[in-house]
Amino acid sequence: MAKILILANHDLGLYKFRKELIQDLINRGHNIYISLPNGKMVDTMINMGCEFVDTDVDRRGLNPIKDLKLLISYLKLLKKVKPDMVVTYTIKPNIYGGIVSTINKIPYAVNITGLGTAFQNHGFLKKIITLLYKISCKNAKVVFFENQENQQLFIENKIVREENTCKLNGAGVNLEEYRFSEYPEENGEIRFLFIGRVMKEKGIDELIEVTKRIKREYKNVYFDIVGPLEEDYQDIIKNLEKQRIINFYGFQSDVKPFIRNAHCFVLPSHHEGMANTLLESAAMGRPIITSNIHGCKESIINEKSGFLFTVKDSNDLYLKVKKFIELSYQEKTKMGEVARAYVAEMFDKQMVVQMTINKLMNKE
Repeated sequence: MAKILILANHDLGLYKFRKELIQDLINRGHNIYISLPNGKMVDTMINMGCEFVDTDVDRRGLNPIKDLKLLISYLKLLKKVKPDMVVTYTIKPNIYGGIVSTINKIPYAVNITGLGTAFQNHGFLKKIITLLYKISCKNAKVVFFENQENQQLFIENKIVREENTCKLNGAGVNLEEYRFSEYPEENGEIRFLFIGRVMKEKGIDELIEVTKRIKREYKNVYFDIVGPLEEDYQDIIKNLEKQRIINFYGFQSDVKPFIRNAHCFVLPSHHEGMANTLLESAAMGRPIITSNIHGCKESIINEKSGFLFTVKDSNDLYLKVKKFIELSYQEKTKMGEVARAYVAEMFDKQMVVQMTINKLMNKE
């Protein structure tokens, strides 16, 4: 029985995508501590058996004073909890959690769930983040990745040794929670669904351009957008709603009713670790149109369970959306069935959890 400390930056993300792993570790008799900012899902995780430590994490800010405070809070936390192992998720817990674990000589595992906008650019910030990752990952027991491109990038930049890495098939998808749902009955409507933060990096600009073109050509096509709204897009989304080009629903704690109602899921992201919304939609039997990039393309069989388009190319996205619209009802239904079968084979949550635990516990 071990005392395992999990460092994360958001309660919803940790619960939604890691609850099966946490529950499995608890069932094996391990004591699980979670360190993250307080939120709505914290009580649920406490009820699962976790010990909660309220820790302020400035998720997106670049204030070095706040980051120094986080580093110090982690140092104090490790001295107080005295964990046998530390597991970290997302960039700041990864970096500062890795550093304090090294200082305290505690085994730790790092999860790279995506590289973020700063890592995609080539400026000074990327150099700083690369250096910090080199320091924080140097002594990691294992560094988990959700796609091969991120794994190779870390190896090629000598951030981590290949033998210390492990590529998982994303966070996986719970096939019981996201059960197959019959394709919507044929009634003349076609509904496309986007779930995600409404922001540039999710490809929302390309999607908006496509919605305008498609709505001019097809009166029976609808675009449903679900997710939190970045400030830059508030007026744009409001205007699109007024023109009845899109339907905007904001953040939803349960997206399954929206997936059930959709004929096709669209995610035009510029970069992803592994997009969970793609796995969830495919698991429920919905075809997918998404960017031809790592973190997205692994979730589909192109032309069979959906369509890939060239990232940031709104015209190619338009052509793929149009191509889907012109498919027969039977072809669309078949695509959804193939989507479910593929993610069930490749992205089963139980398989990902078992692989993670084997690595953490040195069982392979």
